[in-house]
Amino acid sequence: MNYTSAFNKIKKHCLSGTQRDIDQVLSILNGGVDLPTTRAVDYYLSLVKNPEGIEQLKHYIMNGTLIQRNYCTLYFARKNDWDIVNRAYNEGLIDRIQAYSR
Repeated sequence: MNYTSAFNKIKKHCLSGTQRDIDQVLSILNGGVDLPTTRAVDYYLSLVKNPEGIEQLKHYIMNGTLIQRNYCTLYFARKNDWDIVNRAYNEGLIDRIQAYSR
């Protein structure tokens, strides 16, 4: 696998940050994803600034798969956006460790 190319694609999607871009990035997080790729997703998600992309991340924290919710939780926790993290926790979508460990 050419990680440089794959990681550049993830970075490009996160910098653009449209709904579709976030869908593309979070679709990578499946059962067959490897550790370097999950780390790249985690790192590059921090670049999402587009309000459309942020709203899509909020959608995924409430509706995504477990791994998608986890990475969205990391995104919002790092931004100190505790309203959405608390909401997901209170609805039982993420556990206490996911929600509040740093």
